Amino acid sequence: MQLYSISDQKQFEDKIAQTMENMMKKMHSKNHSNNPDLYFLELMIPHHEAALEMAKLILIYGKDPLVRQLAEEIIASQTTEIESMKKRLELLKKNVNQEEMPFPALKGLRGN
Repeated sequence: MQLYSISDQKQFEDKIAQTMENMMKKMHSKNHSNNPDLYFLELMIPHHEAALEMAKLILIYGKDPLVRQLAEEIIASQTTEIESMKKRLELLKKNVNQEEMPFPALKGLRGN
């Protein structure tokens, strides 16, 4: 496996730390809902967005092919999940009947 330069390692660590800090700010800066479903989605969206950012950083700095493959899979799956969570959050905030609206990212192993 290739060695990492100290400069690359420092840049990666700084960017990961900034991503984590941004995620925590987003998660704690809102007045969250008293509804557990809304609150869960309000927290999970920035959590997944941070995972996307970290995965993108691995594609820039990472060298191990299996870790890079995992990062690509995370980007693909979590992008879909974020879109679905945002749509669901919007519908729940509008009080749309939960039974009538699908949650497409959660079909199969996670849902209907």
